[in-house]
Amino acid sequence: MRKIIAILSVLVCGAAFGDDTPTQPLPGPRVSLFSTTVDWSGVTGLPLSQYTGHFSGAPRKLLKNGLILYYLDAFPCYGEADSVRVWISPTGDVTGHLRLVCIAAPREIKFAYRNAPADAMQSETTGLLTCPATGDYDFNIDLTKCTVGPDWSKYGK
Repeated sequence: MRKIIAILSVLVCGAAFGDDTPTQPLPGPRVSLFSTTVDWSGVTGLPLSQYTGHFSGAPRKLLKNGLILYYLDAFPCYGEADSVRVWISPTGDVTGHLRLVCIAAPREIKFAYRNAPADAMQSETTGLLTCPATGDYDFNIDLTKCTVGPDWSKYGK
């Protein structure tokens, strides 16, 4: 019995210390984001309502082979989890929904964006797109009036 225990101990220790796979440096600390937006109603005393965004204008320069937009939460709204990604075709057809929960109608919307066809694999976005919003519960975003911000690599420099 002692021989079996000794052999198992050697095998376990050998496996633990005998790993010769190359080690990679650990990535920097990751940050977990906990949204403060979920209690905006409690903070402001204003009721939350649902708002729906619609897109118009199809600037070829911006749409190219399609435009994927991801809504970036910002006061006075946060996006509903299943409705913050839309794809806009080069002709302006929209796939997806933009539904927001807000304490007031948004006047400016910010998106992370990238140019890609509808069936493109998930990838990093390019940068920031800022668009004016007009209307109330059903608001409009005119893509011809959006401002393209710098690429992400330009931020923080």
